[in-house]
Amino acid sequence: MKTFADIGVQIPQIYLPRAGVDLKKWAVIACDQFTSQPEYWKEVENIVGESPSTLYLTLPEVFLEAPDEPERIRKIQAEMRSVMDKQILEPYEGMVLVERTVDGRTRRGLMLALDLEHYDYNKGSNSLIRATEGTIIERLPPRMKIREGASLEFPHIMVLIDDAQRTVIEPLQTAKPGLEKLYDFDLMLGSGHLAGYKVSPELENRVIAALRGLAQPQVFSEKYDIKDQPVLLFAMGDGNHSLATAKAIWEKIKPGIDPSLREGHPARFALVEIENVHDEALEFEPIHRVLFGLRQDILPVLKAYFGDNFHYTPAAGMNELVKSIDAAHGSRQVIGMIGGGQAYGLLEFDNPSSNLPVGTIQAFLDTFLKSGGAEKIDYVHGADVTAQLGSQAGNVGFYLPGMHKSDLFKTVILDGALPRKTFSMGEAHEKRFYMEGRKIA
Repeated sequence: MKTFADIGVQIPQIYLPRAGVDLKKWAVIACDQFTSQPEYWKEVENIVGESPSTLYLTLPEVFLEAPDEPERIRKIQAEMRSVMDKQILEPYEGMVLVERTVDGRTRRGLMLALDLEHYDYNKGSNSLIRATEGTIIERLPPRMKIREGASLEFPHIMVLIDDAQRTVIEPLQTAKPGLEKLYDFDLMLGSGHLAGYKVSPELENRVIAALRGLAQPQVFSEKYDIKDQPVLLFAMGDGNHSLATAKAIWEKIKPGIDPSLREGHPARFALVEIENVHDEALEFEPIHRVLFGLRQDILPVLKAYFGDNFHYTPAAGMNELVKSIDAAHGSRQVIGMIGGGQAYGLLEFDNPSSNLPVGTIQAFLDTFLKSGGAEKIDYVHGADVTAQLGSQAGNVGFYLPGMHKSDLFKTVILDGALPRKTFSMGEAHEKRFYMEGRKIA
């Protein structure tokens, strides 16, 4: 497998299901979706039945830290060995052009492997590959349990490049008629259509050259009008904690590996899909918050925490709430609140503590949870889900505005990682589906 150390890229060997496997049952959505909607995962289970599926090769986070988690992990790792023993998967060496059509829009990505030696998820990182939002270290150990004994990885990781001239992925679309089609099928539960094409060696060379062009220090400095800043080539989009888990495992096992074998060790790399932040079909959606099991009236606590800079205004309903948030501008920040002893309301902050509304409210939520004000928090997609969960007795939802995707790279370069769960690349049903696999042991 070819590795390009200067840009942290490897052309991977990818495993895909052999002919005859029902791909609609094989591919399931990213494990970190629908975490407060177990009924979604029950429906997936009913659809898949006993067919080969990535449902049995990953752990949906709705079951994370459940009493039967150790047994689920054992079954996942056994199933990985089984699909290889039964030759359900076959290898392809090379990059894969991925096309995902959902809700009338087609997003394009490219499957390749990234070198974890070029990735640092810690705060203040200046690595070539960077986290775009805070990594919660406490979330890594349960995920490490899954990967440590795994022989394969099936990633939902999506990594962004800032390629305004469209030099990396878009030329592959032009060449698509001459590429071998690897898969082409409808995804389950209204999540659209997925197609994949094997990239030829000649086109792979062009991809590498284009990525090297983006990574030139002079090009980087001129693009962002900055000097003396280390190059940021790859910025995390989705799956930050999955990539951080892969990095943590690599750092854990690296000392026990002969230095002469480290350069090409499979655990040193992680399979990802890269996308251009300028893809017209790519939209950044806000990630909302829901607190479950409130133990006290939250509005007085909000007033005490933020003081005179905070104002609460009732809203007539969800539509008015969303319109008010979309219309907010300037330094004033507005966040919607559903439930929590109220119906619908607007939280307004005159002199916010953070550049982004998500940072302002997250600091409060962290303190509120730490003091025992609620049982737990979840991060959800969509106004409907936020309203549905927030309006249930004992809960409260916070509806947040989004950020513009064109601001992402420069913000991360100048300010570092954003507050965790700041943005999402699309709504829940638009997330990456598990399809391609790679050997990691």
